[in-house]
Amino acid sequence: MSLFAIADLHLSLGSAKPMDIFGGWENHVSRLEENWRRVIAGRDTVVIAGDISWAMSLQEAKRDFAFLESLPGQKILMKGNHDYWWSTRKKMDAFLTENGFSTLRILHNCAYSVGGVSVCGTRGWFYDAEEDADKKILNREVGRLKTSLADAAPGTEPVVFLHYPPVFGGERCEEFLTVLREQGIRRCYYGHLHGPSIRRAVTGDYGGTQLRLISGDAVGFLPVLVEKC
Repeated sequence: MSLFAIADLHLSLGSAKPMDIFGGWENHVSRLEENWRRVIAGRDTVVIAGDISWAMSLQEAKRDFAFLESLPGQKILMKGNHDYWWSTRKKMDAFLTENGFSTLRILHNCAYSVGGVSVCGTRGWFYDAEEDADKKILNREVGRLKTSLADAAPGTEPVVFLHYPPVFGGERCEEFLTVLREQGIRRCYYGHLHGPSIRRAVTGDYGGTQLRLISGDAVGFLPVLVEKC
């Protein structure tokens, strides 16, 4: 049993939003499936850290969820900036249950234990939030991360997953970095960055936390091993 992670699948099996027009995204769904089946076993868990589906509603996302359900392992889903299908936790849980998506779980104001690790996280927000509306969202996202961390199982290592990067180039999101530092978080995985932006991603040790970019095109659509459990 192992824990893996990947972000930014940008599935569009139930909607007309092809990704092949972007460099490096040719046949990305088939590449993802091939890689997934090669490394993920039935007892493994994969965190999908946002931008999962281009669907505008849960119903439209059904084919994308069915694709994920067909893949081995348990999947923990997080919200990204393009997950317009995202709804209330109650509605999402009900939709997954009604459609028999038994391997899909929602990470929202909670944490999940996988071996000796607690999977914690939230979407995050922009590092340069200046408008009042952005600051409100930022503070709410920081609160959700704290709530998630508070739900971590005692005796486990809380590992943080974000969609937005907490740092990018020379920019820092101090609010999230403060939480990582104060909570003693040793590992943080994030997505959102694509194409040329990947070269500016901050990886490795940053203030005592190991940062890792896991967006689909950055990792070759191959889920990244987080922990052997």
